[in-house]
Amino acid sequence: MALSTAILRAVPGAFILNSGISKLGMDAGTAEALRGMAAQGVPVLGKLTPEQFAKFLSYGEIAVGTSLLLPFVPTKVAGLALAGFSGSLVSMYLRTPGMTEEDGVRPTQEGTAVAKDTWLLAIAAALVLAGGKGKGAKTAE
Repeated sequence: MALSTAILRAVPGAFILNSGISKLGMDAGTAEALRGMAAQGVPVLGKLTPEQFAKFLSYGEIAVGTSLLLPFVPTKVAGLALAGFSGSLVSMYLRTPGMTEEDGVRPTQEGTAVAKDTWLLAIAAALVLAGGKGKGAKTAE
């Protein structure tokens, strides 16, 4: 694995894994608030109970973070996992009232913390493209 690919995987992987571990045992009030925000971007999440959502979110973040950190997980697979995760975050950002300016793209003060998740989506795209090389392809890695 190229050093550049390892960095693209390790930094968000460690961050997301830590985030998932910190959410284990989340209280119902926090889970309810997060579920409400998440359902803006992925409406089906609103059908989960707060307890189900807390487990789904924490286990999902642990799985995505771990896939990025384990070098035997193909880069394209890890990138696709990150794309699904970060894509849902970006969808939530774009669909939640008050997170964007009137143009629907630029973040408001409230949306800045979530708008930064677009960087994760860009990293995911880079990983998918880096992992998409055919067998026997010559690279400068």
